[in-house]
Amino acid sequence: MIKTKFLTILITILLTFNSNAAFEIKARTAILQDYLSGEILYEKDADKSIYPASMTKIMTAIIAFDLIKSGDLNLDEKFLISENSWRLSSAGYSSMFIMVGDEVSVENLLKGIIIASGNDACVALAEGIAGTEDEFAIMMTAKAKEIGMENTNFANSSGINNTDNVSTVRDIMLMSNYLIKEFPEEYKYFAEKEFTWDRTGGDPISQGNRNPLLYKNFGADGIKTGYLAVEKYSLASSIYRNGRRLIAVGSGFNTKNDRSKESSKLLTWGLTNFDLVEVAKSNTPIENVDVWLGKKENVGVYVKADIYKTIPKARKKFLKVSIIYKGPIQAPIKKDDVLGKLKISYKNELIEEYNLFAFQDVKKLNVFSRLMKSINFLIWGNV
Repeated sequence: MIKTKFLTILITILLTFNSNAAFEIKARTAILQDYLSGEILYEKDADKSIYPASMTKIMTAIIAFDLIKSGDLNLDEKFLISENSWRLSSAGYSSMFIMVGDEVSVENLLKGIIIASGNDACVALAEGIAGTEDEFAIMMTAKAKEIGMENTNFANSSGINNTDNVSTVRDIMLMSNYLIKEFPEEYKYFAEKEFTWDRTGGDPISQGNRNPLLYKNFGADGIKTGYLAVEKYSLASSIYRNGRRLIAVGSGFNTKNDRSKESSKLLTWGLTNFDLVEVAKSNTPIENVDVWLGKKENVGVYVKADIYKTIPKARKKFLKVSIIYKGPIQAPIKKDDVLGKLKISYKNELIEEYNLFAFQDVKKLNVFSRLMKSINFLIWGNV
């Protein structure tokens, strides 16, 4: 018998909406994602090729974080500063102001990259990890492909002028999502507003984070600015409020003020026009399904991934979440056996479905108990 159980989730959603219809920002290309659901709330020429400028440094940090996680690098390890990296500690470049012959810790170099946007720190970290910046750029591009950044090529560690250093705002969004998901502790560096470098041969230098949204006190906690004369101003940004995170990336803002104002506008629009609803949590029983001839009369079922839906507030219709299975399910049952489907539908139209897995083993009754259960069923129809 096919059984259906409807979960007590009646939420509202408009399945086909044009989020761009009544909203526009002043950028050449932009995208907005709801982090937990993964849904794109807004996009404008999101696959148009851009020069990512200093947003490139997000990947430079990711490479280091990956190595730290694997144990191949640690924050206290020190790298010797070469003349090649020192040359970027000059007027006209964003710099940490390191000196030739300095031995600088990985943690300080990361802060110099993330907070001060130091191009010199990028080269120093790249050389320390890979030997040369060119080799490091190969690692960066390989990681980009792994993440799914299909339209990205990294030619250097800093994003300074190089026509081969290209990406899209969609790819930068994917990279930002990966950063936050895989490195939640390290990501906290991106929210720090100031970094002081106790430089050699001079007074300490304090520099503020270049991300203007961090100073607006509305929940922004990252990510990275960028500027190139040919690309103008860019920003990968994220906001976290009341358990919900949005990621926005824009490029081709005409001025610094536009970059700040329009990015804030995009994030605020996402917060105020959409709701996030939790449908199911991974590895947590959602519902019990009936078991036949087992030592337990039911077993919990679960999904292996968090399921969230992003809901437009303005237009509301009922969304139905149901569990479908052929039951009762005969024992024995092993943990992670597929027992049914979780289906999400709108007006009887299926939107998504997910496998439902057994949360635990259920053993068969012994022969005598099975016989009595079967007789009872034949007489009373009671399972």
